Amino acid sequence: MAATTGTPLSYDRYCAEIVHQADQLRSTVKNTDPAATVPTCPGWNLGQLIRHVNGAHRWVETIVGTRSTEPVSDELVNETPKLADEDPAELGALLAEGAARLSDTLRAAGPDVPVWTVAPGGTPVFWARRMTHETALHRADATLAAGREYVLDADVARDALDEWMGFHAVEEIAEEQPGAPVLLGPGRTLHFHATDTEAEWFVDLTGEAPVWRPTHEKAAVAVRGTVTDLVLFLYGRPAVAGGVETIGDRELLEVWLERTRFWLQ
Repeated sequence: MAATTGTPLSYDRYCAEIVHQADQLRSTVKNTDPAATVPTCPGWNLGQLIRHVNGAHRWVETIVGTRSTEPVSDELVNETPKLADEDPAELGALLAEGAARLSDTLRAAGPDVPVWTVAPGGTPVFWARRMTHETALHRADATLAAGREYVLDADVARDALDEWMGFHAVEEIAEEQPGAPVLLGPGRTLHFHATDTEAEWFVDLTGEAPVWRPTHEKAAVAVRGTVTDLVLFLYGRPAVAGGVETIGDRELLEVWLERTRFWLQ
């Protein structure tokens, strides 16, 4: 079972944060060529990144707006062709409109109506949280591509880590896969420590399925860094505040990262 450190962000905050993160993303790329490459999203340029985020917003807006309890095609998210001579202003307007519509639709639906979700959850709360962190992460991609400073509020970053841990404390992550390293076993524990806020995460891989809890416990490998750098590290992005320090079994850490990073990219 997943746990949470502290209190998750409120539903209202998620709805507002989607728009806020999109506005920050728009500001980041305002004077940057949409054809600029995005090193953390191989093969993509900034125009594609913006249209991907907008596609995710539109996809979720459709799911929640129609109260769909069945899977909805994610073509809007994944079909992002590389286009020439895109207008930065049009891209910015597209992103703003999509984020606002999604936020309004989430608010109108409320947190509790049944909707389809890609993982356990089944209500708009799942999507409000997921789109908050999807937008924040891709803002990091755009910020790095534009050579600017990335700053993420500590409570948002902390919630992103809680979400990550919850997604990966599931039996499916530990299932044996051809050619993949074994994840579970005796002594396999990890500890993540935020150096700039009071938050810690302990991952226990010694049982039949991964579990995590918000506590300080001795582990086979410990990773320390600012809460934002911890989020970026888990998502395979470069650090922005000094990086992370790893102490202990780095091989175990790499195995865990290999088995978890295919989710939420």
